[in-house]
Amino acid sequence: MLIDIVLDAFGSDKAPEPEIRGAILACRALPVRVHLVGAEPELRDLLDEHLENEDLPIVIHHASERIGMDEKAAHAVRAKKDSSMRVGLKLVREHKAAGFVTAGNTGAAMATAKMVLGALPGVDRPALATPMPTSTGKNPCLLLDVGANVDCKAHNLEQFAVMGEMYARSVLKVKAPRVGLLSIGEEETKGNELTREATPLLKALPLNFIGNVEGRDIFNGNADVIVCDGFVGNVALKTSEGIGRFVREALRASLNSTVTAKVGALLSRQAFNDFRRRLDYTEYGGAMLLGVRGVCIIGHGSSNDNAIFNGIRVAYEFARGGTNEKIEREFASRAPRITHGSGVNSSPDATIQ
Repeated sequence: MLIDIVLDAFGSDKAPEPEIRGAILACRALPVRVHLVGAEPELRDLLDEHLENEDLPIVIHHASERIGMDEKAAHAVRAKKDSSMRVGLKLVREHKAAGFVTAGNTGAAMATAKMVLGALPGVDRPALATPMPTSTGKNPCLLLDVGANVDCKAHNLEQFAVMGEMYARSVLKVKAPRVGLLSIGEEETKGNELTREATPLLKALPLNFIGNVEGRDIFNGNADVIVCDGFVGNVALKTSEGIGRFVREALRASLNSTVTAKVGALLSRQAFNDFRRRLDYTEYGGAMLLGVRGVCIIGHGSSNDNAIFNGIRVAYEFARGGTNEKIEREFASRAPRITHGSGVNSSPDATIQ
C-alpha cells in the first residue's frame, strides 16, 4: 500500500529541479505516491524529460504562486492563497496525503502549517526538531526547538520534551529515550531563568529525563533528545553545520596535500565517504515540525535531490509510525497539567531563518 506524500515543488533555491529528481528517487525506493505541487506546465515538462516513459506514482497539483525565501512570512501567508505551500498543506488537511515536505521559506512553512493544519490539542507552540549525528554512529540525537520559537516559556520546553521523546520512540526506535535540557552546565543551579524553571517540570514528566546537558552532549551520544528554546537551538544547529563543512574541507585538503596523503586517501576512501555521510545534512531530510495536525518536514533552501529524497523518506516514516497520533494521545492523557496557556505570542516573522 502506497503512502501519499506532498512535495512543495517550488520550495528550494534551485526549484523545481531538485524536487523532481528527489521525487523520482523516492518513488523508486519507497512505497510512496508523491504529489508535486507547483506550476503544472513546467512540472509536467520536466517530469516527462526525467522519467523517459518510466511509470512512477507521481501526481501533479497546480499552484499558481510560490513564496520566496526573502518574503516576510506573515505577508506571504496572507497574500498568496494559491501558493505551493498552502495548496500542498490543504491536501494533508483534507486527508488526501499523509505528509508534506518543503525546502522553502521556513517561517512561511511554519506559519502556513499552523494556519492550515492547526496545532495538536494541548500544544501551545509547534517545534522544529532535527536529528544530529553522534560519535557512537548509532541513533542520532534529536534537537528541538531549532528555530520555530525564539522566545519560550518553561512549559513550552516541557511540551517539546514530550513531543521529542515520543518521536524518538516512534521513528528513531529508541526504547527509553534519554531526554536532556540544554544548558551551560550539568548542575541544576546553572543556566538562565528559563532552564532553571523548566528543570522541575521535565523532572516531573514520566520519561527518562537525565537533567541538564551541555553543547558537547549533542554529539557524544549521551542523550537521545535535547530540548532548548529556538534561539539557542538554531545557533547550535547553524554552528554545527558550519563546523561539519569545515572539517570535511580541511580533511579533504589534508588528504590531497602530498603524494603519500593521496595514496592514504585512496586506501581509506570508503572510510572517508562514510565519515562524509555522517556529517552531511542531506542525509537527515530536514527538520520535523512537531505539534501540528499532520506530518510536516522543512528542509534547507539549498537542498539537493538527496535531501529531498530523505525529506520524503522521513515524512513516510513519520506517517507510517503514526507519530502525530501518539503525541496527541500522550497530551490528551495529561492535558490538564501540560497545557499552561500560550504565553508570549510567537510571530512567524520573528522566526530565525
